[in-house]
This record gives sequence, C-alpha cells and structure tokens, in this order.
Amino acid sequence: MRKIIIALSLATAFGGTALASEKCNVAMADWKPRETLQAKLEGEGWKVRSIKTEDGCYEAYAINAKGEKVEAYFNPQTLDTVDMKVED
Repeated sequence: MRKIIIALSLATAFGGTALASEKCNVAMADWKPRETLQAKLEGEGWKVRSIKTEDGCYEAYAINAKGEKVEAYFNPQTLDTVDMKVED
C-alpha cells in the first residue's frame, strides 16, 4: 500500500512538467521567433516583461489585458497557449 501511495505522489508531482514538455515537442527549425510571440501578446493588450525558453516551450512573464500578472507557456511553432498561471 505504501508503494502505491509513493508512486501516486511522484506521478502527481512530476505529471505537470511532463505534460508541458509533450505539448511543446517542436523541432528548433520550426520555432517562430520570440519577437513574433511578443508582438502577438502586445497586440492582445499584454505588457510583456520577459520571454524565455522552458521545457521546449516559450515561457512569458507578463501582465495580461485584464491587468493580471501571468506566467504563460506557449507552443513555439503555433504560439498557442499551452498553460497559464495567474499570480495573485
């Protein structure tokens, strides 16, 4: 029983990271430039603080159009949102 609990705990702890990696499994040759993502977000009313690469995705720290601080992950090929966390 203890082994099952440990296995489930580990799966839960590392499951989110694996999910983001799978969604951003894109060859570097197919990545759009970081500036393209920044222009897209600014066009949607975001104030971009920084964009970096994390787990094969673009990770943006910004203030969205609603005025919320966000940490968002984007597919580097499509620039679609993969995951987003709104900070309090």
